[in-house]
Amino acid sequence: MDNGDWGHRMTTPVTLNVGGHLYTTSLSTLQRYPDSMLGAMFRGDFPTTRDSQGNYFIDRDGTLFRYILNFLRTSELTLPLDFTETDLLRKEADFYQIEPLIHCLSDPKPLYPPDIFEQVVELSSTRKLSKYSNPVAVIITQLTITTKVHGLLEGISNNFTKWNKHMMDTRDCQVSFTFGPCDYHQEISLRVHLMDYIMKQGFTIRNTRVHHMSERANENTVEHHWTFCRPAHKVED
Repeated sequence: MDNGDWGHRMTTPVTLNVGGHLYTTSLSTLQRYPDSMLGAMFRGDFPTTRDSQGNYFIDRDGTLFRYILNFLRTSELTLPLDFTETDLLRKEADFYQIEPLIHCLSDPKPLYPPDIFEQVVELSSTRKLSKYSNPVAVIITQLTITTKVHGLLEGISNNFTKWNKHMMDTRDCQVSFTFGPCDYHQEISLRVHLMDYIMKQGFTIRNTRVHHMSERANENTVEHHWTFCRPAHKVED
């Protein structure tokens, strides 16, 4: 094979099916790091599998492969500001054995530039359930919003006037609004409107979690938590 043939082969498009997601790139991109699994795979040192269309098949996370491939193209790790799957991406980097990417994920850059910080809003829903009812009945429910973003709290105070709520100071200069008690259907309606309002202010959901507790023999308490975040510019004193 002369140099012309080799150059053509290195730039010939290659299509991969990664977990059901199709990606097309060049052979030279896939072999950027020869010691990686992809480098060995497309050097012929590693067995390959094809799907029914003849594409190379890799049984891994197809969505996260986007970041793997972009790193191969640029040798730079660029993630969205609201990216929350770093641990999963680290596992993908370990699988593909791309050492520079593993190093980037082990020693990540700050999530935001120095003049940017992150504002956080916590929304929680607390429901007390009776285990004696069939189906299980909601005895009491309430929603609580906690944040240091006073502009958001003022907006909630002005836009949700019909709801029974009270405001309380908490530690670290945070302030909470608690809505309720209200019934199950009121809580759902209020939660939908609150989440919509929060996201319209530029916040995105970072994570969610659920916690179950049994305080009494005939009652269960279920707590749902949502964390919203948005970047904001620092203001010098």
